[in-house]
Amino acid sequence: MFTPWFAPQSLPLLSLTDHHTCQLTSPLQLNDSPSIADRDKLAKRESGISDASPMRLRMEALIEAKQKEIVSALESLDPLHKFRVDTWTRPRGGGGVSCVLQGGDVFEKAGVNTSIVYGTLPRPAIEKMRVNHKALDPDVSSLEFFAAGLSLVLHPNNPMAPTVHLNYRYFETMDADGNCNAWWFGGGTDLTPSYLFDEDAIHFHKTIKDACDKHDRAYYPRFKAWCDKYFRIPHRNESRGVGGIFFDDLDVFEKDQEQLFSFVKDCLSAFLPGYMPIIERRKSMPFGDDEKDWQQLRRGRYVEFNLVNDRGTAFGLATPGARVESVLMSLPLTARWIYMHEPKEGSKEERVLRVLKEPVEWI
Repeated sequence: MFTPWFAPQSLPLLSLTDHHTCQLTSPLQLNDSPSIADRDKLAKRESGISDASPMRLRMEALIEAKQKEIVSALESLDPLHKFRVDTWTRPRGGGGVSCVLQGGDVFEKAGVNTSIVYGTLPRPAIEKMRVNHKALDPDVSSLEFFAAGLSLVLHPNNPMAPTVHLNYRYFETMDADGNCNAWWFGGGTDLTPSYLFDEDAIHFHKTIKDACDKHDRAYYPRFKAWCDKYFRIPHRNESRGVGGIFFDDLDVFEKDQEQLFSFVKDCLSAFLPGYMPIIERRKSMPFGDDEKDWQQLRRGRYVEFNLVNDRGTAFGLATPGARVESVLMSLPLTARWIYMHEPKEGSKEERVLRVLKEPVEWI
């Protein structure tokens, strides 16, 4: 799941059948008053962003800061290669920054993207969202919305180094004056190795569990199970990787807004301590053609999940005006499929497949 972080669980099909689901409309089309996006832009310029600012602006500031921090850390691993930085805007409000590195020494392909969207939800979308969000007003014909997300996928060159994915997002609806009337957070992170090193999986899970436990000791087992279920490839009867956490639609019925924002901040802060020691251990390990071939087969599974099973990718490609390059940033540069391939019994490759057939409790 890479970008359309604003695809809520309660709206998985509407985007595929109604091309007006997230059609962006500007209040300037209706009257001469400034849009919410314009007012937010002015507020940021005049007053900056503080703890008293609307949550949408605080989340925007958080993901922008974390994007810079993560990109800087990744470039330190691969000093001869820099991320290409593309800044883009939406004419009716919002935009984003896509940071992409391809053909590096450490990463074959790496993407770290932020996206900000302002728009209008029509009544059919509101009705579907009310399945999980009762705070939404059922009597309005439309609602303004805001969505912000940070997404990354890193595909290392070395087959011994695992692919990793992260996505954290925030969604809110507003009245015409920009006052929030419903909101929720979603996100998660997961690890996808081609070769399994138990110490890597244990470290990754322990780091994210520590972040979860600071807020609710029930979060890690609950969100790990959700991750194991979500990142399943049904037609292969196997998981995409060794999991992590995944959650969606966390709103006022879960905890208050400040508590959940703090939780998301801690999850984001846990990413580099959770992944950097792993990539540093594995990026220079020796490997041969056989190991590279196996990595390419596992990358094929990654592609299958993202294009066939992932709700976020489907939503992004079906959304009018979608930035397709960002939506498909999760895909590796290379992958392969071999007819009826079976790893040798007792091999390291066969062990990976056995583990992926049934989720493991790593800690």
